[in-house]
Amino acid sequence: MNLDFTENRNISIPSYFYITGLSGIPHMRYYYIFLFFVYFISLLGNSCLMFVIIMDRNLHTPKYISVFNLSLTDICESTAVIPQLLDTFLFGNQLIPYGLCLSNMFSNMLFFTEQSLTLTVLSFDRLVAISLPLRYHMIVTHGSMLVIIGASWTIAMLLTMIGAIFMSRLSFCKFIVTVNSFYCDHGPIYRSACNNNFPSSVIASLFPAIILGFPVFFIIFSYTCIAVTLFKITTPQDRHRATKTCTAHLILVAIFYVPITFTYALSSFINANTRIFNLSLTTVLPPMLNPIIYTFMTEEFMVSVKRLLKRQITFK
Repeated sequence: MNLDFTENRNISIPSYFYITGLSGIPHMRYYYIFLFFVYFISLLGNSCLMFVIIMDRNLHTPKYISVFNLSLTDICESTAVIPQLLDTFLFGNQLIPYGLCLSNMFSNMLFFTEQSLTLTVLSFDRLVAISLPLRYHMIVTHGSMLVIIGASWTIAMLLTMIGAIFMSRLSFCKFIVTVNSFYCDHGPIYRSACNNNFPSSVIASLFPAIILGFPVFFIIFSYTCIAVTLFKITTPQDRHRATKTCTAHLILVAIFYVPITFTYALSSFINANTRIFNLSLTTVLPPMLNPIIYTFMTEEFMVSVKRLLKRQITFK
């Protein structure tokens, strides 16, 4: 018993969590190899985007501070999820120690929360830029954007710490706890506890409202105000320019929020494999697609890329 449990203040901690992942599906090795390439493209794309922002002084603006933060968070999120996932399933290490499992859970929660909050910050930037263009440089400054980004990280860390505190008070009656997910998922773990898990169940219900509900509500509000402003713009060229600046962000929002919202909303109607497959894709694909969308759909960024390439060629 002493080998399998650590007793601390009457809390029974299991030695391992067993991650089930996708079961009964042939040739899953190819899916995990695909995720490896997704991770490689995510690292390459986001690193290039961050490099361009650092090197081009024309992109040293409040908007691109939040874009840089999104790329940094995308790299952290991909690194928190994909290497552990590949080690778990591609190399068959499905037994994960207690400490490593909780670390994986809360790093994933932290970076996912920050991704959502950063998309909200970008919508705020677009709202002020289009609805209050004359006051934009007074409201959205380098200092104010850094404060907002800092506040978003603080909120994400506080939420993660609250979840960690209540999770550490759960007691488990099994030597090895089975987790029906592709990573150390909060929901399946707290439901496996054999003591009072009510605080964790409240967190499981409350956090999606904070992490997903509030940002989606604010983004919808922002683009409603933007749409009203666009209807008031009489010049077609100005309307087209304003719409174009929002297109990339709207695509990022749709890629991030729509799949995961439907997955959680329909979780009681879909089987475990479908849920795990959808959640794994909605976790790993947005970090890969975000830099691609910003590269090809933002004219300002493409101009910066061409300027840097021309400077490099001239230097050589």
